[in-house]
Amino acid sequence: MKKLLLLYVFFFSVATFAQQVEFEAKVSKTSLGLNERLRVDFSMNADGDNFTPPDFDGFRVVNGPMQQVSQSWVNGRSSFNKSYSYFLLPTRKGNVTINQASIEINGQTYKTSPVKINVGAAIDVPKNPQDAPQISANDAIHLVAEVSKVNPYINEPITVVYKLYFSYNIGITNWRELDKPKYNDFWSQNIDIKQLVVEEGNYNGERARVVTLRKTVLYPQKSGKLSIEPLSMDIDLELPTNRRNFFGQVQTTQSNKRVSAGAKTINVKALPENGKPADFTGAVGNFNFEAKPSKTTLKHGESLELKVVVSGTGNLKLFTLPKPVVPTALEMYDPVHKENVNSPLSGMTGSISDTYKVIPQYKGEYPIKPMTFSYFDLKSQRYKTISSPEIMVKVLDGPESTAAVAAQSPDEPSNKRTITANSKFEFIKLKTDLKPIKQEDFFGSSLFYGLVIFPFLCIPILMIFRSKKEARDGDVTGNRIRRSNKLVKKYLSEAKNQLQNKELFYIALEKALHNFLKAKLHIETSEMSKATIHAVLLERKADENTVSEFIKLVDNCEFARYAPSSSVAIQSDFDKAVGLISELEKQIL
Repeated sequence: MKKLLLLYVFFFSVATFAQQVEFEAKVSKTSLGLNERLRVDFSMNADGDNFTPPDFDGFRVVNGPMQQVSQSWVNGRSSFNKSYSYFLLPTRKGNVTINQASIEINGQTYKTSPVKINVGAAIDVPKNPQDAPQISANDAIHLVAEVSKVNPYINEPITVVYKLYFSYNIGITNWRELDKPKYNDFWSQNIDIKQLVVEEGNYNGERARVVTLRKTVLYPQKSGKLSIEPLSMDIDLELPTNRRNFFGQVQTTQSNKRVSAGAKTINVKALPENGKPADFTGAVGNFNFEAKPSKTTLKHGESLELKVVVSGTGNLKLFTLPKPVVPTALEMYDPVHKENVNSPLSGMTGSISDTYKVIPQYKGEYPIKPMTFSYFDLKSQRYKTISSPEIMVKVLDGPESTAAVAAQSPDEPSNKRTITANSKFEFIKLKTDLKPIKQEDFFGSSLFYGLVIFPFLCIPILMIFRSKKEARDGDVTGNRIRRSNKLVKKYLSEAKNQLQNKELFYIALEKALHNFLKAKLHIETSEMSKATIHAVLLERKADENTVSEFIKLVDNCEFARYAPSSSVAIQSDFDKAVGLISELEKQIL
């Protein structure tokens, strides 16, 4: 009995001690501005181990953890306090929750309660006047997007240069990109900046330091008002205060500034229709054109290479080269495409070429027709056409060809192509042209009456067809969806054909994904932000994991063109796109 009593007292003491342990989270304030710091103390009245802080989602840790321990004796009673302190900077506005922290004390795990923080807009004036900076961060730092031209033609290159201007009186300790610029309806090429250099500059008439952060060349792909989404950054600063230290030097205070270059609107002009050549494929710039055969005289079994080259300055990667037309006696294979293009800030320059392998089948002389290449010249703002001379290919030996085949143009219908058979078999006639002596008159025959009645029978069918066509033409939304579905299949097929060409592959794949969204979600390209796509797909009962993978694939298409990637990765992205489109087709209501 005595042992049971002692055991009861022991457990009662342990439980009493456990109830006295306190572990809680204390914050310096529950409402703060976006540019204010928050102090969080995780304190306990008993020593513990294995402290695990929360993930601080919605905050950035500026300083910490800082550990403090205090112990005192008052009137024979001891008190103990241990704390872990953090200084946080919010990364977004709204209601943000600091989740639970945990620690082990005497073999038991204790957790704090979640703390809700209301983050509002940035404040203008510091709380402590003594620590107020002599200059305002709003006036001392500016992010600017400099656009070379705001009213270009379609496929005319423009440049966007992002520069950060800041005062000589402040220091920048760190920066982070919050939102990257997006160039919807533009073909873009980033210019690598190997090293950031601080230079002297001028902002609104005042001397300042300037750093060039980004350089991008853009080629607008459609006319109208196109928007460039802004670059936004989070910058840590050191600002001078009104206080000085013992040596008379100005003391500084830490600050933070969110800056944005602002959205830019580009008014893109359509290329003129007046004087546009029939063979124009979208070339804009200043170009030279030539078609060069490796040789023009060859023997039977030999081949020649016909190289079609366009060189100069302009949108070299965004148009197709003219295709040669050869006689049927010459067998021409698919071309090998090569690009030797540099992309400085002024735009693409260099050359592109298609090399065709041509093999003759018969002895003789065969002309390759002249080719024409048309482009829009930006200087004169007119269309120009360059023609190549006719190329005559002479085959010295080989099988004889009939004069008809040798001289036949490839534009002739196939039923006019004649090949003379061996003359010794001419007496054998496998087919005859015999006609009956007595023929039935056409007038009054069954065929005659059938042809008379047939137009009247077609009238109801034509009326039904016309009504259905009018209804279909009036269905604007349905036509747009059907057109987008066709474009999805087209660009997926194009992407599959470009598996060996990384840039063309990702351009086609991105167009296929965008047109799929336009067809299924009934949204336009201008509305396609990641947040909108995510929200609309979830509303249409799409699976969360499938939506996340789809958005990751869209992001990958935007950046994979400029990052190195293997053929395995390209094939993987294509297979993933086909699978995601198939899954979303089943899931979307």
